[in-house]
Amino acid sequence: MTTEQLYTELNYVNHSREKRLFYAQMMQKHPELVPNLLDILFKVDDKISPRAAWVFEFMCSANINAIIPYLDLFTKNMHKVHLDSAVRPVAKICELITIAYSSKEENEIKKALTKTHIERIIETCFDYMINDEKVAPKAYSMSALYLLGKDYDWVYPELTRILEDDFSKQSAAFKARARQILKKIKKNL
Repeated sequence: MTTEQLYTELNYVNHSREKRLFYAQMMQKHPELVPNLLDILFKVDDKISPRAAWVFEFMCSANINAIIPYLDLFTKNMHKVHLDSAVRPVAKICELITIAYSSKEENEIKKALTKTHIERIIETCFDYMINDEKVAPKAYSMSALYLLGKDYDWVYPELTRILEDDFSKQSAAFKARARQILKKIKKNL
């Protein structure tokens, strides 16, 4: 299947779990299509880009190791994504990566994730925190930053400052997650 054919297929993806799951499973069965999916995801001004992001998120949720061959490509380009409905799945994938990376058990993500990948994730997550993004990307980002902050001592002070500065201006959902993260940070200091 070419990128153009996959692009046409993605027109059928909608918000339903069923459709996202169907195409995520298709990607898992045909990993040779993943580069095409990422090509579409990183056409950041295209209305189909978010649909590619939804499929990629579902694929990574089912098996985070599926991203390993594409860590360079993903982390190098994720900061370009700006459409709200594509930013949320990208932030979720960052959180999934950091959860696997910070796991106590050995796993493939720990072996594959480089310092450069981590720095790109940190930078993008901080961008999501300070930019005018919706609550979900901010929530995923603060979780990812919390997990990575265990190894990068400058992250916690910066994250704490942002969370405290934005606290009064944000929604109840943001405040709830921020309270959790701030409590965890204080416990780790």
